[in-house]
Amino acid sequence: MPDIPGLVAEHLAAAEASPRGRSALKLIHDGPLRQSIIALAAGQKLEEHNTPLAATLQVLHGLVRLTSPGGDVVLPAGALEPVPHERHGLAAIEDSVVLLTAVTAEE
Repeated sequence: MPDIPGLVAEHLAAAEASPRGRSALKLIHDGPLRQSIIALAAGQKLEEHNTPLAATLQVLHGLVRLTSPGGDVVLPAGALEPVPHERHGLAAIEDSVVLLTAVTAEE
């Protein structure tokens, strides 16, 4: 099993060192299931994009804003939120790391 606290620290450092202010790692790719660690430096964002079939976002560290046409949600560390079934984005209010769990179409 992956060392989640170690991955949080590693990817926070990588995001801070990256010119794009982000770092990501796919942890699990099992059929339609995907789990990824995504780290964003404060002020960085993932632009609006399409949603998978189903997904949740768990904040492992920091504070993020999940944006969508239906309204924004601010999520602190420990929060678990379903990803809206519409285009959405993610912005780091503080240095942040999230665990994205998604179900996609089989490839």
